[in-house]
Amino acid sequence: MFGVTTSDDYRPVTWMGRYPVDVTTMLVGVHIICAVVACIFTAIPGLAGTLDYFYFDSARIWNGLQLWRLGSYAFVHAPSGLLWFAVEMYMLFVFGREVERFIGQRAYLALYLVLLFAPTIVLTVAGPWHVSGFAGSPALHFGIFVAFATIYPRVELFLRIMAKWVAVILGAVYTLQLLAYHAWAELTVVWTSIGAAFLFIELRGAGPELAWWSNLKARIGPKPKFRVVQNTRARRVVDPDDVYTSIDPILDKISKFGIGSLTANERRQLDRERERLLKKAE
Repeated sequence: MFGVTTSDDYRPVTWMGRYPVDVTTMLVGVHIICAVVACIFTAIPGLAGTLDYFYFDSARIWNGLQLWRLGSYAFVHAPSGLLWFAVEMYMLFVFGREVERFIGQRAYLALYLVLLFAPTIVLTVAGPWHVSGFAGSPALHFGIFVAFATIYPRVELFLRIMAKWVAVILGAVYTLQLLAYHAWAELTVVWTSIGAAFLFIELRGAGPELAWWSNLKARIGPKPKFRVVQNTRARRVVDPDDVYTSIDPILDKISKFGIGSLTANERRQLDRERERLLKKAE
């Protein structure tokens, strides 16, 4: 919908007739099943307290070693919030599939696990000083949207606002709401998810180039001890077909969203391939 498939690791897990089923679709299905089960358990008086065993509770993890709470919290969906849960699942389905298509299944699963466990690990480490507990997955799936906005920062979404500004606006509103109610644990979860999603995409080289980060790595990185002498042997001439293949995804992205949607890395690659073609023509 927004981008193109750039990972060799992307392929449907299975098919339902003519429709592909990817990892994101399966995650949405699992969350919906858990929401239905939560509604049933809440409606039955004898089972209403069962959901408490799946909430995140830093005290129970420290004192009772109930480690499953580090990840089970995200699959507890209270019936009182089903309307927002439906919006959350729609956002996961739309934007999660694009992130999965761009970075591949293995990296996408790794991202999801990072967003699932990183916030609770941070809160668990702080558990002896500040006991906290919560349930639900809004922050986790907001992290998926942040990953999408990092990959496609200039794609226009609601009211023709670019994705990066939508992420900033939603993050600011989310933060102000939690600050107003002094919900420090939830605020920690939100910003841990935002930071983890952004850094995960950046470390894979898929996000916008950060000049300050590149300069910092160049300064603290090891310096070469020997002068590098350029090899004077004839270089292999790049076959034009290889050039077209390497920039096809970039050209597809330009045709859909314009040249302004390209990241700094994609612009440099496009410029390099253009220079190669010009030299070949000479």
